[in-house]
Amino acid sequence: MKIHFISIGGSAMHNLALALQAKGEKITGSDDAIFEPSKSRLEAKGLLPEKMGWFPEKITPEIDVIILGMHAKADNPELLKAQELGLTIYSYPEFLYEHAKDKTRVVIGGSHGKTTITSMILHVLHYHDIPADYMVGAQLEGFDRMVHLTKENEFIILEGDEYLSSPIDRRPKFHLYQANIALLSGIAWDHINVFPTFDFYVEQFDKFIHTMKNGGILVYNEEDKVLNDLVKKTTHPIKKYPYQTPDYIVSDGLTLLNTAEGEIPLEVFGKHNLQNLEGAKSICLHMGVSEEEFYEAIASFKGASKRMEKMIEGKTSVIFKDFAHSPSKVKASTDAVKEQYANRKILACLELHTYSSLNENFLSEYQNALDGADEAAVFYSPHAVQIKKLKEVTKAQIFEAFQRDDLHVFTDPKAFKDYLFKQNLENTALLLMSSGNYGGLDFEEVKSLVK
Repeated sequence: MKIHFISIGGSAMHNLALALQAKGEKITGSDDAIFEPSKSRLEAKGLLPEKMGWFPEKITPEIDVIILGMHAKADNPELLKAQELGLTIYSYPEFLYEHAKDKTRVVIGGSHGKTTITSMILHVLHYHDIPADYMVGAQLEGFDRMVHLTKENEFIILEGDEYLSSPIDRRPKFHLYQANIALLSGIAWDHINVFPTFDFYVEQFDKFIHTMKNGGILVYNEEDKVLNDLVKKTTHPIKKYPYQTPDYIVSDGLTLLNTAEGEIPLEVFGKHNLQNLEGAKSICLHMGVSEEEFYEAIASFKGASKRMEKMIEGKTSVIFKDFAHSPSKVKASTDAVKEQYANRKILACLELHTYSSLNENFLSEYQNALDGADEAAVFYSPHAVQIKKLKEVTKAQIFEAFQRDDLHVFTDPKAFKDYLFKQNLENTALLLMSSGNYGGLDFEEVKSLVK
């Protein structure tokens, strides 16, 4: 097929383009800006557009399918031309469903832990040479791409994002997959720009459950009260399998999972990751992996890229980089580092970078999120607030939101960097949480803080 991508440079979009090219399809694409690593990866396969921008002349009747990315706008010139010609237009999740409609679709959803749980499942399958199609939101060790599609594989593992599908399809992505097997990790309000109230946000998960195939399997975290209440109330004809935090201990900075096979040392740590592991185990069991096989494989799982990623470790200091930005994720990550390194000082730094985190109506959700740290700093860019066309956020509002008098608050990248590089990290665990880069912080340079 001849497939054209409108907004080919996105993290998910460029991986799908690469996967379809590997499958033998003829791929073209456009975008108005493409950054690394997408740029180099597309260029290596001859898929990088010659010029940045939108070119309606690229859209011809010979194109079989248009795949429309969320970065494009509803008035995109190429999209308008495709609509004028009556071409088949799919959003990213619509296309994945079309590919997978005759497969067993395993969808991993929830406000937090989606990428990690999906990555754990794929790690176990890869370890035991069990083939499956997949789409995951982070680069994994041992995997060439974040998307893999075949004709023959029985299963497809899909990370089920609740964000919108495309500029012309306002449905959450995970509503489109019609899961045969699903997991929900928990519900904590996010994406306030799309779901302005908590109830409206929760409603999306109820709708997701009702999109599941009749007789399907739902694995869910029963320790999450909102989710537990939602699942108990549903009348949709599915089978329900709850999970909770497994038994574990932390000893000398090492997390050990208590199992029937004995104590298993893990590379990952924190209560939230142990919950993720238990959910992944349940999904793997439903896919035919034995408990013994799961434990053998999961012991070597080091985590998904940017999810509690250990940047560097010295004799008495360690630095982690984590994608956490929503309140529940920030709290879970901070508490996890505190539990793992109970005898060290915990320095937690958070960048408020997303639309929700910079919205004055949402800031109060961060109360107590950094309480697990011995010292805490928050960075945000007033320029980012302006770009997102939000009301000005003041330092006083940040202090009020986090309810922490000793909080360090920065709005200038240089001031934050100076603060960071003055720190003595002896007997310290440094946690850098952000979906951005603190206004241009060089993470490789940060590693020099560890001696």
